[in-house]
Amino acid sequence: MQSLALYVGFGLVTASILCIGAVGFTLQFGISNLFNLAFGATMTAAAFVAYIGNAHGLNIWVSLVLGTLAASLLSFLLNRGIYLPFRRRATSRFTMIMVTLGVGIILQFGIEAIWGGDDFSYNMSTGSSVHIAGMLFTTTQLTVIGIAVVATTAVHVLLRYTRLGKAMRAVAVNERLARNCGISVKAVVDSTWLLSGALCGLAGIVLVMDVQVLNAGSGDDLFVLIIAAAVLGGIGSASGAIAGAVVIGVVAEVAAGFINPEFKDISAFIILAAMLLLRPTGLFSSVATAKEVAR
Repeated sequence: MQSLALYVGFGLVTASILCIGAVGFTLQFGISNLFNLAFGATMTAAAFVAYIGNAHGLNIWVSLVLGTLAASLLSFLLNRGIYLPFRRRATSRFTMIMVTLGVGIILQFGIEAIWGGDDFSYNMSTGSSVHIAGMLFTTTQLTVIGIAVVATTAVHVLLRYTRLGKAMRAVAVNERLARNCGISVKAVVDSTWLLSGALCGLAGIVLVMDVQVLNAGSGDDLFVLIIAAAVLGGIGSASGAIAGAVVIGVVAEVAAGFINPEFKDISAFIILAAMLLLRPTGLFSSVATAKEVAR
């Protein structure tokens, strides 16, 4: 029983990181109808920007902000400069997925060309250990959980109670009708990519803060779990992404602890496969039922 509580604690940390990434990923799909396979590489790029700042004397929190802003700008530029022109030419769904995959590969190999295959880490302390209800956390892990709670709560408030959030939800449901109602779709899409890019970068940085290892494949390693969480909750649904992240995070860590560390990703694949077979639109999606992947 004590071991179970310990692994559940690890799962809550993983779930917190997944929450941030899955919400960012599902916002991109909801607003642009695009399954962005470059998401993991963007996470890695943000983590390396934070590493550069940290290595040059900035504390980890300033570096976190720097990396988050960099990912926000990169996501915005990728959409404006690459994805949007393809979509305007009515590019097929499959081709758009290949475009995002190509962008992700370019980013990953660009990072590897600069930094090589070595492992890096931030100059920071993990802090002291804290026992809570049989679970063991470091103060850094508790901070990661706190960041996830604040970030996801802020997104919920934005979507539910602000004019921009309501416009984002309207565009996600029916872009043409939203435009006819006077909503500036271009501004909404730009704002969404900036926001989702920031969440993407934040997820990449807090991941490295937790595992204390950064390399060219860091973001892609977690991206599999992010996709599973987003699909489980219902891709296009921010609240569903949070629920999916909690399930995937806890199940993956418990499976890794009780069975084998290799089962961390395998358990996510099993859940993902079952969901695709039984309920392809996810548990809570109201967007995925009305959209197809890419336009």
